[in-house]
Amino acid sequence: MFDPNGDRVGRLRDVIVNYRSEHAPHVNGLLVEQSGSRRLVFVPMQHVVAIGSAQLIVEWDEIDQRTFEQRGEEVRVLSDLLDRTGVLADKRVRATIEDVAIEEDDAGDWSIGELYLRLPRTSKFTFGKAPTRRATWDELELDLEPGEGAQATQFLTAHSEMEPSDLADALLELPEDRRLAVVEEMPDERLADVLEEMHEDDQLVIIEHFPQERAADVLDQMQPDDAADLIGRLDSAKSAALLELMEPEEAEDVRMLLEFEPNTAGGLMTTDPIIVSADATIAEALVLIRRAEIAPALATAVFVTASPYEPPTGRYLGLVHFQRLLRYPPHERVGSILDNRVEPAHTSTRDIDVVRSLARYDLVILPVVDDDDRLVGVITVDDVLDHILPDDWRASAAADEQREVGPITSAITLPTHQTNPTPVATEVRKRHGGTGRPPGGDRG
Repeated sequence: MFDPNGDRVGRLRDVIVNYRSEHAPHVNGLLVEQSGSRRLVFVPMQHVVAIGSAQLIVEWDEIDQRTFEQRGEEVRVLSDLLDRTGVLADKRVRATIEDVAIEEDDAGDWSIGELYLRLPRTSKFTFGKAPTRRATWDELELDLEPGEGAQATQFLTAHSEMEPSDLADALLELPEDRRLAVVEEMPDERLADVLEEMHEDDQLVIIEHFPQERAADVLDQMQPDDAADLIGRLDSAKSAALLELMEPEEAEDVRMLLEFEPNTAGGLMTTDPIIVSADATIAEALVLIRRAEIAPALATAVFVTASPYEPPTGRYLGLVHFQRLLRYPPHERVGSILDNRVEPAHTSTRDIDVVRSLARYDLVILPVVDDDDRLVGVITVDDVLDHILPDDWRASAAADEQREVGPITSAITLPTHQTNPTPVATEVRKRHGGTGRPPGGDRG
């Protein structure tokens, strides 16, 4: 294994996958023995640049080089999967896995493709090779041996195709001791996504169950605004310790968010929008939007500022919605097609005013600036929904289906429906031809 400069960094020792309920196992990454030591390091597949017949190239500087610790949901292909037996669905004969192929799909995700199987001998002669064949994962009913942590692994496999919000619901239905056993086996990134869908009281139980090092790793994977909300619920000593253990960049974002009141734009915003310079081309902006790790709401617009281009940025210049980017040639400069009609919120803007701005102009994302007109973050519609829904909205969802519920929220009590439009709404409709929208506005 080499880095992009051609320097040898290690040797491939295994491939890490996790089982899924309806599809072939997903390939998480590679297990590498680091050069100069016998320490095993995990390399996520997104950091693999190229795979050749005798070498691999990886973005080594991006790798967390701590010693790999295998969790119950993770399976080593060479150590745990090869030589496993199963039953071929079409022939109803037992077969043994001798090799596997991994393949990449159009979205950049890797999974196990074909299996290379050894079949039982059909001849009475001792010598000679046993017959072999290739098969897909679905064609083999694999024997999974029960072992320590099997219940947690089985639960995660059965729920592997679930969205994070649905998995959060499934976890909250478990007794607390079993729930904690399951989350111990979950990868940090998957657990972070699930925690973001839970109420803060449930988040606290899980985070405080972990050693501080594991808790910090999970917080690193969470969105900064969600991590800040969670850390803000801890006592000062625990929060300070976790911030010290987190990655410096992530911790800096969280510290900034903790400075704002929760019922303001600063308290609602997230700090990882897509930011470009005015000289960036539309093609460059679209490349950033296409990244798989970008949340859909954040991918609806790019924000243009003066240098620097990390929050807090230089002076905020404007934004360009995704649809507007598609209307111009790829070589066009983003600074020439700015939409300056969307007024940014200030960090001290009240939450109710943020809701009104998003609703009035059919926006899904709103920039947030500070006193110096620097972009410090953005508010997305899902941030607002998380804020205005009742704290127990998950637990009461089933009950709400059986009865009428009023427009009551946890943080904001929205105005009740009126037969006649308010003066503000009437004025907006008059100005914009009865639509309540600014003319020609781009929609994310």
